[in-house]
Amino acid sequence: MTAQAARTAETTFAPQVRETAHAAPEGSLKELIDSTLHMPFPFLANPHEQRAAAGVDSWLRRWGLTDDPAVAEMIVRTRPAQLASYNSPHMDAELLQLVADQIAYQFVFDDLAEELGRPGPDRLLPMVCESVAILRDDEPPVTPLGAALADLHRRVRERCTPAQAARWAWNSREYVHGLLYEAVAQSHSLPPRIALVTSIRALIAGVEPFYPLCEAAQPEELTARELNHPVMRRLGRLSADAAVWIPDLFSAVKEHRAGGLINLALAYRRAHECTLPQAVALAVRRINGTIEEFQRLRRVIEPELGPAGPGYLDGMAGWIRGCYYWSRVVPRYADTAEVPAIGA
Repeated sequence: MTAQAARTAETTFAPQVRETAHAAPEGSLKELIDSTLHMPFPFLANPHEQRAAAGVDSWLRRWGLTDDPAVAEMIVRTRPAQLASYNSPHMDAELLQLVADQIAYQFVFDDLAEELGRPGPDRLLPMVCESVAILRDDEPPVTPLGAALADLHRRVRERCTPAQAARWAWNSREYVHGLLYEAVAQSHSLPPRIALVTSIRALIAGVEPFYPLCEAAQPEELTARELNHPVMRRLGRLSADAAVWIPDLFSAVKEHRAGGLINLALAYRRAHECTLPQAVALAVRRINGTIEEFQRLRRVIEPELGPAGPGYLDGMAGWIRGCYYWSRVVPRYADTAEVPAIGA
């Protein structure tokens, strides 16, 4: 979305704040989200979820990432294998394990980046540079987190085609750089506008590195024409945005209490100086529009795709669906069910 389009969207949503105040149902913020969010994709779970959960625990211990009790507790509260299961219900056990391990890695990386970057973005530079060196130049790791990333990189190259592995590495580097941008925004004296929040959120969502793994689950590669088709590229953006904005709804309470800025609902709250439930309702409207556009464009391009295309689009849709059903039940966002939908 361009800056002008973002300003237009903010203006369009502004008159709806007062209306939203009267439309919010009695009950919790979670109930408000459930009653207003349009979720056309049914709940699905992968039958290998429990095996993947055990594998995540073992993999994190192997690289020493859960030696810190706080990290171990975070993993319990985030349930990476459950998110992988809901996002990728049809993947085989090996590929699901790779997805689950990568989700766990990104949770650890994200929390550490937030902790290090809080006093100043420059403290993130060693962590960012190590990750980029591993992903771009295949340099040996120097930290346990780097060793875990190198292991993921090796497994991706074993399971994926060279082109898919290259796309995975590129998207993963974007995610790493995005966390540096987030730290810069968090350290700025003025909170960022909605357009900047969504731009940074698109980088730190960490969803697009999984698209090559969705492709690897198909019987063959997509063609360059399919991958680079403007509609396909737009679908990728819509999927990633919806997938990350949905957890923003459920995490808004936690992020607000922690002073977080890069969250769609909190961006609307600042922009319109409204209550958190009103801001959540406005964010829901934007997410609903994003999902509706995804469905419409999917119908447009699907007849033009080869055998791998429909399954690849299923993978994109799976991230939207999975992030919703996971966010509803994960302990990390339990506060959402305790906050009233009116008066917060």
